[in-house]
Amino acid sequence: MELFEDKLHQDLHQFLLSMNEVDERLPECPDVEEKWEEIARAYLPDGIREFQDYPSASLGWMMYIGMAVAKMWDDEWEIYSKVDDLYAYMRDKRGFDSMDEYIREEVLLLSGADYVALEKLVGECASRVYNALRRQNIEPGTKEAFSGYVTCLHQLYLMGAAVQLKRMGYHMTMQM
Repeated sequence: MELFEDKLHQDLHQFLLSMNEVDERLPECPDVEEKWEEIARAYLPDGIREFQDYPSASLGWMMYIGMAVAKMWDDEWEIYSKVDDLYAYMRDKRGFDSMDEYIREEVLLLSGADYVALEKLVGECASRVYNALRRQNIEPGTKEAFSGYVTCLHQLYLMGAAVQLKRMGYHMTMQM
């Protein structure tokens, strides 16, 4: 699964780089990365339930969550870092099905063309990841399938955070 995660990481990074959504060197934000396991544990029951009928939403919502956590980190991390369950906090604002809209409108404060462009970007990333997962030919319902799904979510979360950090002006440059 490590090789699969590396390939996913490279594919998403190159795609987002080609769209000028991330820098060559991805940002490091330990506070956001440390929230991953807690968020994933809380997200999995909803994400798994939705995956069969709505795989792109089940995957894509995690990219939105990564973006939201990066925005929260930049805005008021002293407050948000103490929220017991950041995932439930976001989901319960409008429910799972509308969490993407809540994040775009209320957290990222997007509207108009920016709102639509982000929806398209996340949709493309989710589709790429879903297609990569399907190409693994993993038997559904197995431990390997679960592991593959979590791997996909992890990369989408990290890339979501990276996209948002760049949008907020955090640029990673190579030191000479």
